[in-house]
Amino acid sequence: MDEVLAIFISRVNYWVYILLMMIGLYGIIIKKNFMKKIIGMSILQTSIILFFISIGAKKNATIPIIEHAHDSGQTAIQAVRYINPLPHVLMLTAIVVAVATLGVALSLAIKIYKEYDTLEEDEILPRLRDDKLEK
Repeated sequence: MDEVLAIFISRVNYWVYILLMMIGLYGIIIKKNFMKKIIGMSILQTSIILFFISIGAKKNATIPIIEHAHDSGQTAIQAVRYINPLPHVLMLTAIVVAVATLGVALSLAIKIYKEYDTLEEDEILPRLRDDKLEK
């Protein structure tokens, strides 16, 4: 039992990411207000970015710059001593995509509100059906 608790505590950051992902999914799937859906999407994106950044972290590791590369007496490079920069670089791109997605979603929400005077999905869908039947 103590081993299970120790493993759970040592991996608490992953449980936090899973909790944030579930909160984001709940907001996207269950909520009927478009602003709440956008907030849920943002929480989900942020939790995924945090998850991937935590994968790239290592204890007692340094940045992947080879020291004394021109030294002729250099021993073999030990990859264990270096952090993998790829997850961090990819998450920089993901942050840019998340900001762009959020901007587009907010602009669409403004456009929907101007058109229908509400952001509630339950009120907009019947009006869309009526508009489609009229055409």
